[in-house]
Amino acid sequence: MILQALVKYYENLAEQGKVSRLGWCHAKVSYEINLSSEGDIIGITSRKIEDMRGKKAVWVPANLVVPEMVTRSSGVAANFLCDNSKYMLGIDAEGMNPRVVDCFQATKEKHGQILQSAQGKTARAILAYFEKWDPEKAAEYPVIRENWEELTEGGNLIFSVEGQEAQDDPEIRDCWENYRAQNGGEDNGICLVTGKKAEISRIHKAIKGVPGAQSSGAALVSFNAPSFESYGKEQSYNAPVGKYAEFAYTTALNYLLSQRDYTFSMGDSMIVYWAESGKEQYQKCFLNMFRPTKDNQKKLKDIFDSLKEDTKIYLEDAEMDPKQNFYILALAPNAARLSVRFFYVNSFGKIIQNIADHYERLEIVKPAREEQDYLGIRDMLNETVNQKSKDKTPVPNMAALVLQAILSGGRYPASLYANTLIRIRAECGNVNWKRAAIIKAVLIKNYNCMEGEAFMESNDDCKDVPYILGKLFCVLEEVQWEASNRKIKTTIRDSYFNSACATPAMIFPVLLKLKNSHMKKLERDKIGLKVDLEKKIACLMEKLPPKLPERLTLQEQGEFNIGYYHQQQEKYKKGEDK
Repeated sequence: MILQALVKYYENLAEQGKVSRLGWCHAKVSYEINLSSEGDIIGITSRKIEDMRGKKAVWVPANLVVPEMVTRSSGVAANFLCDNSKYMLGIDAEGMNPRVVDCFQATKEKHGQILQSAQGKTARAILAYFEKWDPEKAAEYPVIRENWEELTEGGNLIFSVEGQEAQDDPEIRDCWENYRAQNGGEDNGICLVTGKKAEISRIHKAIKGVPGAQSSGAALVSFNAPSFESYGKEQSYNAPVGKYAEFAYTTALNYLLSQRDYTFSMGDSMIVYWAESGKEQYQKCFLNMFRPTKDNQKKLKDIFDSLKEDTKIYLEDAEMDPKQNFYILALAPNAARLSVRFFYVNSFGKIIQNIADHYERLEIVKPAREEQDYLGIRDMLNETVNQKSKDKTPVPNMAALVLQAILSGGRYPASLYANTLIRIRAECGNVNWKRAAIIKAVLIKNYNCMEGEAFMESNDDCKDVPYILGKLFCVLEEVQWEASNRKIKTTIRDSYFNSACATPAMIFPVLLKLKNSHMKKLERDKIGLKVDLEKKIACLMEKLPPKLPERLTLQEQGEFNIGYYHQQQEKYKKGEDK
């Protein structure tokens, strides 16, 4: 299913001219070797271009269309017209060695095979270069010596003859296509992707751009040991994918990963996403959904309003079809290979609706100073880890699981809820609005409680004991705070929050006893406030059973936290109203 979707995406991209055709690929090229018509090196030209990385301008290799490059493992394998200095010049940073000699010789032989019948100026110049060039004397050439470090840093080089790039020469293009047609493999079979009889690909092209994988790329489909093979089928013959399908899916996936504006990392996973049509406005809209900022909140609200009104979806005047198939793929690195965290496909409208439902579950009363309307998934994950520690990485697979839950409208992973509660306990009851929103969303989706607008802010009609206990704890903390004239640094929250949340029957009698001494201080200094707080406590105590629960479950602890948070916000709201 994944490969089929990528092949379809490739075909739509190819129609739009966004990707190279079969037999060709996009490669990062750093330098150009300028040849005369006689095959002599007359100059070295940098092909790097200036690119903005954040606020900083850096020089990066140009992305050019070149003949399809081979997939290397450990052996010597030459490319045509585009390769590094070992293959193109026979040099590397450490000087000459037998392997470098073999690399240059392999390149010389390959160009001789492909261009042997060519008669054009460009082709004859390249052949003459390989006949004349002696890698051992490379350092004697001023143009090579001056650019030695840059040429040997590992970037790709191409040829040009009197200003014309070799890969753009029509005759050389024809030679390359003929060579490919004549050197097809003999292993034919039924392609598992297309269902058609085709030449099967032995080694699949590497996928580049996944952080944590090898810089040379990693394989999505590969077999490297007999224990992974079956029926005598070696390497990728064990999972037969035709040459065309292999080229199509790898090209499409590499194209997606090269779109840094429409990819994002989450946890240990790299997330790529695309619409079947290949139109970028769907990707842009999806990215806005998962990266809410102060600048795009109105856009999100407009999209959600369109969904409620069952009208067409627009983003910056671009209309989007809600029935368009949309795909999300999460990839995790594993050395030379990639693992699929999850793959999800649905209509674009349904995915957006599930995201809207998620944000609705997160809605909760916020501090007045808070300007953020939507809590992004990255912000959610940050609330599960200690932001003061060196390692701020969430549980490895949590990000992918949370994303999958949001997209599909399914249950949130238990690790999200558990780790949020752990962080609250670790910080002695620090229930900020983000943590409260996460707890509320999980309680709604996973436990079918706290639903509706009634729980966006304090609910005086709620009769759930854990929720009332949370509110009561907050009021008792307020009593202590006011009795100290708001000067105390350590409150009952620091000492008793965790135990009150877990074992209320043991702790609340202690807290109520402490409350009495604090009330005596208020009676002397703030009699009006004392009466008001006593009324709050009495109102809450009336809703509690005679015997408090010995222990609270994880669900009930979440309700306790929500009650505490709601009462806090109610206190702050009344203070602002005054």
